[in-house]
Amino acid sequence: MAPPPPPLAALRPAPLSLPSLPCPAAARSGARGCAVAFSLQTNVRLLKPNRRSRRSRHPYYDHDEDDDEEAEEFEFEEEDDDDEGDDDLSGLEHPGVLYSNNSRAPIKKAGRETSALKQSWEGRQPKTRDRYDTPEKIDALHARSKASISATGLVNIEVESKNKSTSLSVFQKLQEEYDFDDKWLPLIDYLCTFGLKESHFINIYERHMACFQINQGSAEERLEFLLSVGVKSKDMKRILVRQPQILEYTLSNLKYHVSFLVSLGVPSARIGQIISAAPSFFSYNVEQSLKPTIRYLIEEVGIEESDVGKVVQLSPQILVQRIDSAWKSRFLFLSKELRAPKDNIVKMVTKHPQLLHYSIEDGILPRINFLRSIGMRDTDILKVLTSLTQVLSLSLEENLKPKYLYLVNDLKNDVQSLTKYPMYLSLSLEQRIRPRHRFLVSLKKAPKGPFPLSSFVPTDERFCKQWAGTSLEKYHTFRQRMLLNGFAEKTGRKILTSSQ
Repeated sequence: MAPPPPPLAALRPAPLSLPSLPCPAAARSGARGCAVAFSLQTNVRLLKPNRRSRRSRHPYYDHDEDDDEEAEEFEFEEEDDDDEGDDDLSGLEHPGVLYSNNSRAPIKKAGRETSALKQSWEGRQPKTRDRYDTPEKIDALHARSKASISATGLVNIEVESKNKSTSLSVFQKLQEEYDFDDKWLPLIDYLCTFGLKESHFINIYERHMACFQINQGSAEERLEFLLSVGVKSKDMKRILVRQPQILEYTLSNLKYHVSFLVSLGVPSARIGQIISAAPSFFSYNVEQSLKPTIRYLIEEVGIEESDVGKVVQLSPQILVQRIDSAWKSRFLFLSKELRAPKDNIVKMVTKHPQLLHYSIEDGILPRINFLRSIGMRDTDILKVLTSLTQVLSLSLEENLKPKYLYLVNDLKNDVQSLTKYPMYLSLSLEQRIRPRHRFLVSLKKAPKGPFPLSSFVPTDERFCKQWAGTSLEKYHTFRQRMLLNGFAEKTGRKILTSSQ
């Protein structure tokens, strides 16, 4: 057996102290090591403008991409070859054991006896959950009631038995075909409870085999902590597949990163969503990478310090992006293309920080050109984008163009009305715009001339009271019938009514 890796502290200089946020692992953290040529980060470059935050889920607002549940199989992003070594190796349990983007294929085994494995499996005692003390800074995040643990953390005997059978079957296949060690069985058993399958373990093995060296107790302690700060159990599979290194980070490292988010003003209810959206954030050193990113947003970009927490919530990827090049390129483009003042661009980034992820050539420019093509002047486009930067994330063919055609053909409005009511472009054509317009027409309450776009802004209840003068139930019944008829026309299916 190879000798254990040397402690990382021997390879690194001591870090600078920061009294404002004490680091539990300060003795082991330090400046970037020049000798480290590996990257733990997932590629966070988003080239398409239809990648959006998971923040808004209201059906009346349009998004460019359906919010489907995660597929059973994941597409794995290639590592960014241009990334520098920003990895916080001090948080690894075995910092000297790094994967090297494993170029070799998994070694298939000709065949192995598994009878002894099965016997030892059946003799295993039920696993117990480790307990640990909570730091004062994140007491509120980590506190969990016995009732909650009983409801979500423990499974009944029947389900546990089924999980054991499933994980045993998975491990037997992995051991027969690949170089999987018997010692990995308890860890794989535990990870199977989050829905990981054979293909997921193979992919993790190819990308980061070292994580299987973590014992089951340590892995459970770390993942239980993530669950306690708001990560949903259904998201854990995606996190583990995207960032398997998370199993190697010590509990103190995880807590320190969570404390960093809290220090930015991120509410406890949003911590889990940020981790799920950007799990690679744990691999960045807080002092050497994350804090400088925040300082750049404040000092160079010009985002107000009080808005930083909101920006991180809207786009967690901003923490792990090369923010300097992303900001400079988009600032120069908008300044030249629209003559946009810096104040306007800062407002755009504050409201919709995903702007920094969008491709200029494939995302931003085509939407600006579309607005020009329908008769908008650059000054009007700047007003619309400053007010509703989300327009840059909407699909041209499935969203912007249909809404424009409905605006001029059905609502009898001109393009200049969008300057006054840019929110029109963010509303759902099927769920809000068309139903409200058709409802007022059916009641003969639609005003003559251009249809008022302001009628699309209020809630359904206020719309019924202020514009339709009827009950909310009547409007909802009308809209439901209209949606069903539209569905029938698209699919060719017959809609059965209660009278049939």
